[in-house]
Amino acid sequence: MAGQFVSEVNDSNFEQDVLKSDQPVLVDFWAAWCGPCRALAPAVDEVATEYQGKIKVMKMDVDKNSATPSRFGIRGIPALLLFKDGKVADQIVGLVPKDTIAQSITKVIGAKVTA
Repeated sequence: MAGQFVSEVNDSNFEQDVLKSDQPVLVDFWAAWCGPCRALAPAVDEVATEYQGKIKVMKMDVDKNSATPSRFGIRGIPALLLFKDGKVADQIVGLVPKDTIAQSITKVIGAKVTA
């Protein structure tokens, strides 16, 4: 379900791959049964492609991983958390247009990408 520049992350590698990352990381919390999550996936894939090299984009299946979503207070999906320096820098909940995700990333990393 993940695109070319999107990786899967789970409870066991979250700390290393997200919190200790030297790049900002956008994590998409989703589940296979979630229609809005599936609808959001193409926008997440596009953002991953456009911001390649500037941020990492990862997906976490909330049905297979419960510790991390509860640690960060994920109550509804889809939910996107943008981490920078091991902390949540921004949060987007629900089905949003790609521009909303891009604005959040731009705000956090301070650079706009022209595709």
